[in-house]
Amino acid sequence: MATMESLIGLVNRIQRACTALGDYGGGDTALASLWDALPSVVVVGGQSSGKSSVLESIVGRDFLPRGSGIVTRRPLVLQLHKIEDKEEYAEFGHIPRRRFTDFSLVRQEIQDETDRITGKSKQISPIPIHLSIYSPNVVNLTLIDLPGLTKVAVEGQPESIVEDIEKMVRAYVDKPNSIILAISPANQDIATSDAIKLAKEVDPSGERTFGVLTKLDLMDKGTNALDVLEGRAYRLQHPWVGIVNRSQADIMKNTDMIYARRREQEYFATSSDYGHLASKMGSEYLAKLLSRHLESVIKAKIPGIIALINKGIDEMEAELDRLGRPIAVDAGAKLYTILELCRAFDKIFKEHLDGGRPGGDRIYGVFDNQLPAALRKLPFDKHLSLPNVRKIVSEADGYQPHLIAPEQGYRRLIDGSLSYFRGPAEASVDAVHFVLKELVRKSIGETEELRRFPALQTTLAAAAGEALEKFREQSKKTVVRLVDMESSYLTVDFFRRLPQEVEKGGLTPSPADRRAASADRKNPSSDHGIPTAERGNPSDPLGDRYADAHFRRIGSNVSSYISMVSDTLRITIPKAVVYCQVKEARQNLLHYFYMQIGRKEGEQLGELLDEDPSLMSKRQELAKRLELYKAARDEIDSVAWVR
Repeated sequence: MATMESLIGLVNRIQRACTALGDYGGGDTALASLWDALPSVVVVGGQSSGKSSVLESIVGRDFLPRGSGIVTRRPLVLQLHKIEDKEEYAEFGHIPRRRFTDFSLVRQEIQDETDRITGKSKQISPIPIHLSIYSPNVVNLTLIDLPGLTKVAVEGQPESIVEDIEKMVRAYVDKPNSIILAISPANQDIATSDAIKLAKEVDPSGERTFGVLTKLDLMDKGTNALDVLEGRAYRLQHPWVGIVNRSQADIMKNTDMIYARRREQEYFATSSDYGHLASKMGSEYLAKLLSRHLESVIKAKIPGIIALINKGIDEMEAELDRLGRPIAVDAGAKLYTILELCRAFDKIFKEHLDGGRPGGDRIYGVFDNQLPAALRKLPFDKHLSLPNVRKIVSEADGYQPHLIAPEQGYRRLIDGSLSYFRGPAEASVDAVHFVLKELVRKSIGETEELRRFPALQTTLAAAAGEALEKFREQSKKTVVRLVDMESSYLTVDFFRRLPQEVEKGGLTPSPADRRAASADRKNPSSDHGIPTAERGNPSDPLGDRYADAHFRRIGSNVSSYISMVSDTLRITIPKAVVYCQVKEARQNLLHYFYMQIGRKEGEQLGELLDEDPSLMSKRQELAKRLELYKAARDEIDSVAWVR
């Protein structure tokens, strides 16, 4: 069966570990606070309510700072451990290997440790001080002493101090696992008690509240506090306990605390007002009462604490897996890690290209929409207009006009037309390059394992970018070659079939041809916008109506040939781009990078695996907290429970 010592000692150990890791309740962490789940006795009272005297009476030692104004400016987690040895000593959580046997030095250390966080100002801080006291004169108990509630700020205190203290105190007493020790002076009306007022707000049923009346010996003669102590003035589910503190004179004379306890017991035993309650009054009874209750609450809360711990362990394990485990230090392990990360990125990149993830379809959009639209917009109508055809053909013949077919004129018209295809061909290459670059960027961002290594992300992006540039350069050369090949060797059969097609009426006139023919029908005198100087003499065979039709047919023939080439290039350009860019990116995007990585030394590999400092900090924090939770689970498992 779990003993009181083992139960409370268990919570004490977990609380100390929590504080060491910065978990002392609340906070903005996404993980549940283990501290908040641990039952504890929270001491609440107004300034000058006798709060410090109650704590010292329970401990049996003078150890708390005293003075005017706010003396307690940080939560003090006071853990009492009953021991058999006669020598009493204290230990602080922030200096665990140092034992204090002189309790005046304990008081000074509390003051110094408070100032270390808050400075010499009268500010408060939520970071607790852990103090463990080992003594044969105490019971196993944990108490959390908080700053005294106040109504006004005094000199040296910020204007917000009243609200700041109440906010801090509420943060502790609001927790459903806290036991509230509400301390009120008996020589003041209980209705004005700051502690009772706050306890009533957060625990209206009184289920978690223990009421303590101090300064019973200072009440006006002829009056007593029986209405409160017997539960008539303000009822709680737990009995009220009266305390008689040492007087100021006793404190000044350093009256022995053990002697003061005996005198307190004598006061109640001999009191005409409180004699019938003597067995349930005094600081010793209060300590035992709280210890038993704390033990019972801990036992009841253990299943919930275990569930919280197990859930926290699962969540932290999952988060650490997401963040990634620490990297081994040897060069081989680093190289292996880098290659695995690259493979993870490459897998996602291929999924984008192959359709497992969105984005690769944009490449098809370049071929199906952008390239045909660009081809349709090429200025062939202007290039193959009647004036331009006449000009190019005439200039190509030199001083002697062609006899039958204007061979050189045809070639010049075709070469000029084909040159326009370079623009759409190169634009297709650039458009696919842009898509591939964007897919690289997305793939790096979607590779979760890479997120922790910004240096590797940058290097990988740069290597992929260099590879894509090489693929683009090769692709541009290829598509331009496709265009140049069309110029270097014309399809002779096409032109040999032209006379047959004309005879059969199967040759399709060009748009310019159709417009000119229509103009001829509507306006026989029309010269199709040809400047007067270019019309020539009607008797000149190059300027008559037959010559216009001749040049128009040449333009139409070239237009038909260019249309055929356009259809061909619309098919071959995508093939070249896919082969030179998309296929290469899919298969060899990181080929050169892998060769470079294989030549790097361990230190250089380590630089690539440098992590974001905030990520490293988060992992370390998680790892420490995970260690705490596992240690807490082991602590709980080591205690025998009554199921």
